[in-house]
Amino acid sequence: MEPIVSVTGGKIRGRTTAGVSAFLGVPYAAAPVGPARFRLPTLVPDWQGVRDALTHGATCVQTHYPPPIHALIGSDGIPGDEYLNVNVWTPDPGGSGLPVMVWIHGGAFTRGSNARAIYDGAAFARDGVVLVSINYRLGISGFAAVPDAPLNRGLHDQLFALQWVQENIVAFGGDPNRVTIFGESAGGMSVATLMASPLSRGLFRQAIMQSGNGSAAVAVEDARKLAGELATSLGVSPTAADFGELGPDELRGAQDALALALMSDPDPARWGSSIIGNGMGIMGLLPVIDGEVIEGQPVKVLATQPDRAVPLIAGCTAEEFRFFTVPTGIAAGITAETLPFVLTRYGLHPALGNIYGANRPGATAADVFAAIITDRAFRSDTLRIAQSTAAAGAPSYAYEFAWSSGIEGLGACHVLEVPFVFDALAGAQTLTGPNPPQPLADEIHSAWVAFAESGDPGWPRFQENSRLVQIFDSPDSSVVSDPRADELAALRKSVA
Repeated sequence: MEPIVSVTGGKIRGRTTAGVSAFLGVPYAAAPVGPARFRLPTLVPDWQGVRDALTHGATCVQTHYPPPIHALIGSDGIPGDEYLNVNVWTPDPGGSGLPVMVWIHGGAFTRGSNARAIYDGAAFARDGVVLVSINYRLGISGFAAVPDAPLNRGLHDQLFALQWVQENIVAFGGDPNRVTIFGESAGGMSVATLMASPLSRGLFRQAIMQSGNGSAAVAVEDARKLAGELATSLGVSPTAADFGELGPDELRGAQDALALALMSDPDPARWGSSIIGNGMGIMGLLPVIDGEVIEGQPVKVLATQPDRAVPLIAGCTAEEFRFFTVPTGIAAGITAETLPFVLTRYGLHPALGNIYGANRPGATAADVFAAIITDRAFRSDTLRIAQSTAAAGAPSYAYEFAWSSGIEGLGACHVLEVPFVFDALAGAQTLTGPNPPQPLADEIHSAWVAFAESGDPGWPRFQENSRLVQIFDSPDSSVVSDPRADELAALRKSVA
């Protein structure tokens, strides 16, 4: 069966399989190529007849992940100009009033797409949710602060896509007043940013923030400095016209060279203190505090603007940073002797190693480092945002994903919860290892569906006086009050 619906631009043809109708690669904005690469998104041109929406659309220009990461999760790269596109899965294109979830992918704002197998929305549609996954501009195209171009183009794309959902989701059986946004990693950071942004009012009702933080926003002057470095390395002027002339290979090469330069020379004088501090010397092309989309670091805005609060699930994995240290070999170079110096490199007091180490008898220095940076990069901000949401009177729910991968050394690492959330374990065994627990996928996927439907995922709210956190694990999950509070307090004191 090939269902046909009308959306902005014209009619599209999808495909129905096992009761789920999928519409893939649907453009929500005009192709951002050439000079348009550095402009705000605009309406997609109308097309004639019925357009097939049967395969995933193009992805923004990017390079493959380094081999150790690529081996775990693969890479993205579908060529084409129309990379501002969405995928939609629905249980009933002819229905009405269904809850809607909009997925924002991760990838450090330089990689990723909505075409990954672990983002397949069929299970959500099977369970009564209209699932939308979006692409947006990445890297130089989306976030380079070129002086004569709008800032935060990638975030403007996200806002434009959410407006497309408001205007078109009824055609897929969805209710525009029942939209939940969710995302992981850079997608989770995007969720925090959208919650805090004054431009997102009315575009969604609820949010789920997975493995994100609320600090991934940098000062304009630092972002301009980084764009100047990029222009110099490319031998062009820092203008939209010159950057718009760059081809895909030049963009990919410049982004890779920038990442290498940041890691080898994390000098705040060269790059700007907010880029080194908020990007932790790993991410450089980040959202910019522009006073329009972003008024300040989201974690701070949400703490001082209670009217921005929406019902929220916020959480992370228990050992996020092992994803970045174990497969890359970084862990092997962290010893008891080098740990204090590595912590100092991240702006942390060396004494933190003693505090975290004392709570982990037998742990290696690399284990301790991963635990500290997991809290620094993910858990601290996540719980601050959950606390701000609760203080504002909106339902707030916190979680931690604690199940360890079957791949040796990864533990409960970054990205690991995603295939469980999407109930898409079949395509994730390079990350999960063989035979990941299906009952755990049933549990967390059902909680996300319940939240989309009713605003209640099925565990107690996070409150200031109890700080209850749902721990997802196998064979048994549990609810814990304020886990590892002593470590988090010591960390926050160290970075205050």
